[in-house]
Amino acid sequence: MNGPFAQRRTVLKGVALAGVAGAGVAGCSTESKLGHAENPTPTAAVELGAADDIPVGGAKLFREQRLVVSCPARGEYKAFSAQCTHAGCLLEKLEGTVGDCPCHGSKFDVTTGEAIHGPATVPLPEVPVTAEGGKLIAGPRA
Repeated sequence: MNGPFAQRRTVLKGVALAGVAGAGVAGCSTESKLGHAENPTPTAAVELGAADDIPVGGAKLFREQRLVVSCPARGEYKAFSAQCTHAGCLLEKLEGTVGDCPCHGSKFDVTTGEAIHGPATVPLPEVPVTAEGGKLIAGPRA
């Protein structure tokens, strides 16, 4: 079935698919407090709370601060941005030491920052973190 009717149908299908794809992008492009951030890592030091809240061998997601912190050994901490390197969405949850991005299904090893499931291929940016007086402090120091 060739001719103007078949061509019109193809064009209409393309327009409908473009509309659906655009709706997905709009849904992922929120500028809310916990949505995408221009800077995926803190620009100043931020207190995260008690260092003891992170179990040895485990990790904790700090959504409001856009960070994920792991504790590979007692007194040792590693922090990474919790903003996905694929499209900028904030990691939603941790399953053990794997961070899940709700937008497109990327997964990250939050002990290394490495992308372990795409579409993200770039690791999460590392953020300096220290324990001082029993509290975790992340981000650059003045």
